[in-house]
Amino acid sequence: MTPDDTRGAGGGKLRLRDFERQIRLRPITLEDYTALVAMQQRCFPGMKPWGRDQIASQIERFPEGQLCLEHQGRIVASSSSLMVEYDRYEEWHDWKRVADSGYIRNHAPDGDTLYGIEIMVDPEFRGMHLARRLYDARKDLCRRLNLARIVIGGRIPGFGSQPEAMTAREYAEKVIERGLYDPVLTTQVANGFVLVELIPDYFPSDQASRGYATHLEWTNLDFVRDPQRRFLRVSTVRLCAVQYRMRWIESWQEFETQCSFFIDAAAQSKADFVLFPELITNQLMGVEPGRRPADAVRTLAMLTPRYLDFFSGAAVKYNVNIIGGSQFTIDEDDRLRSVAYLFRRDGTIEQQPRLHVTNEEMRWWGLDQGDELGVFDTDRGRVAILGSYDVQFPELARVAAGRGAVILFVPFASEDRAAYLRVRYCCQARAVENDVFVVASGTTGNLPFVPHADTHYAQSGIFTPIDYAFARDGIAGESTPNVETLVIADVDLDQLRRHRWEGAVQPWNDRRTDLYGVVWKNPDHGEERT
Repeated sequence: MTPDDTRGAGGGKLRLRDFERQIRLRPITLEDYTALVAMQQRCFPGMKPWGRDQIASQIERFPEGQLCLEHQGRIVASSSSLMVEYDRYEEWHDWKRVADSGYIRNHAPDGDTLYGIEIMVDPEFRGMHLARRLYDARKDLCRRLNLARIVIGGRIPGFGSQPEAMTAREYAEKVIERGLYDPVLTTQVANGFVLVELIPDYFPSDQASRGYATHLEWTNLDFVRDPQRRFLRVSTVRLCAVQYRMRWIESWQEFETQCSFFIDAAAQSKADFVLFPELITNQLMGVEPGRRPADAVRTLAMLTPRYLDFFSGAAVKYNVNIIGGSQFTIDEDDRLRSVAYLFRRDGTIEQQPRLHVTNEEMRWWGLDQGDELGVFDTDRGRVAILGSYDVQFPELARVAAGRGAVILFVPFASEDRAAYLRVRYCCQARAVENDVFVVASGTTGNLPFVPHADTHYAQSGIFTPIDYAFARDGIAGESTPNVETLVIADVDLDQLRRHRWEGAVQPWNDRRTDLYGVVWKNPDHGEERT
């Protein structure tokens, strides 16, 4: 007799495996689609089931959040969810908006909240506490990902059988106090969820719930707040672009004086960001004319410590976030790069090397290209920096937007109107394609006897998506061409978020990710698909 066998009452051999009822929790796969739809139709007769494209989208974007329970190899319960930023949503009852109608294309890998789309248990297997297993799995996922909470909604199907005089509030209170039983709310409360609000007219055809729905939350007491995520949500952001005239200067002090004037003017206007053009320190190459361009830029790179010290101090002094254009920098491998720096007003600094370099820049200066695209948290939203050539490659803006950037800063330096228009048209295209704001700041003037930096053309601007909610031409503000000045405009991040889901056209949401996509290749962390 094996260890799995025993004797029955009549002396016959019993196999313990014949009495096992195996329950297994596992991720949902696309091969489960037919079984899921069949179960959904049994759970919610009369409701339109998931489409195959919705299930595929859920699995692609957040496979960890799509779970099912198998009983003896048969799917008997399932759970679907996504991650969101809690502060970005106010109307949690709007399921179509929060869950993107089930496609979860708004899934935020850096979010702080797990939003439950659906839990269903096959009617044949109810009473086995399968919902509890799924709720526990969600809680485990929430703890593992260090999320602050779980948000769910639900029906109250027991309400319809109560006396007409009973209000939804009275019913919910009795269920919570265990005076009444509700097939949905009782289970949710038993699993630690707290009722936050009742939503009338959520689903008018749901007679069993009299049209009501619930909004409940579970708090993760193990949540550890990330000290790096110290920025609060804001709506209005004041942006400033400096149109800077390149001129002959004699010293570094003269350069600091000019930049300080613009920073002070931006601060007086209470700007949140001020953007300087690309490679504005090139005017210092005129101090020693006649040198080989490759030697001159490496000498200029030796000023990077002074550049960092000046702009970092100015950001704190004037209480404004500064994108200091860009500066030639030599890295530890002796590679020369054009690096844009973000100087936050709290004193911290980020850097973004230019990822694309023109043939002329390689030939004249020996410039090398960077390999990493950063997206940076600030006290006024998440931002990215794309140089004048980088913005001409739409994949970079797509990756930045996919990582949560809402403002793209584009410092540029163009030698003539044709070069400028390449930058401008690409800036406006990136704003429309990705539902982001784009700020472009360029240089004007001339630097005689400075090869490859002698002439400049610019018309700086602040660009928006093009729709009813924004300026009709997609321009929040722009300068007069080739005049040294500031461009200042306010943009509304809440309006931008609403537009992404409610705009007349929605380029971000309507991408055919089943046909194409952008893949960021990182040798250290694998591929990232946007």
